[in-house]
Amino acid sequence: MLDLYDYSLLSIFLVGVILILAASEIGRRIGIHASASGGGDVSTLESAVLGLMALMIGFTFAMALSRFEARRDAVLNEANAIGTTALRARLLPQPERGELLKLLREYVAIRLDITRHPTSRTELAAAVDKSNALQEALWLQAKAMSAKDAGMVPTGLFIQTLNDMIDQQGKRLAALRNRVPNIVMLALFGIAAVGAAFTGYGRGLEARRTRLPLYLMALLLSSVILLILDLDRPTAGFIEVSQQPMVDTAASIAAFPD
Repeated sequence: MLDLYDYSLLSIFLVGVILILAASEIGRRIGIHASASGGGDVSTLESAVLGLMALMIGFTFAMALSRFEARRDAVLNEANAIGTTALRARLLPQPERGELLKLLREYVAIRLDITRHPTSRTELAAAVDKSNALQEALWLQAKAMSAKDAGMVPTGLFIQTLNDMIDQQGKRLAALRNRVPNIVMLALFGIAAVGAAFTGYGRGLEARRTRLPLYLMALLLSSVILLILDLDRPTAGFIEVSQQPMVDTAASIAAFPD
């Protein structure tokens, strides 16, 4: 099946405009032919199809927006978890404190780069592998400190927040990968094309057959679908999930003395 997420937003927008324009033009020509032979009015059916299209657009937009908000919240939660882990690492004695803060600085930099710029699936997998390796190094440090003194309160607090930090990575990756199903986006384009065809058919039945409303409708529909796709692609479009919480956390950890 065609996967829209394999193509750029500009390509999808241009193809969408062409598809909707072609459908409306085909409908218009059929309407002109039907008008010459005394074809009937289809305004009721046209309204029903356009209503279904509006419902589909609203439904899909709500799905994309909820996923966008989940990604935004995931960035904030992970940044808070990393910041808390770094603060509790400062309660630990040297030399462990310096080593842990160094690992956390590297970790937050990797987590920031994951969604700061567009990444392929291979690059994302490589970044996750680096994050996992740093998590393992942090966990081994915590394990070694716990073996020295299992009753030390700062160590227990650090292990608790480290575990939460690791969990937050999984939640953020899940939110990043959770997109509007491809079949829903394809159905949206299909319904938009059908709606454009019925609108073109209705214009073809009219005595005054101007194409301007059809062109404007095609542009408007394609723009709305582009907005939905943009919301669903946090690292590849104009609408981006703010990384400011992670930036602030990285700056805060960088300022901590070893």
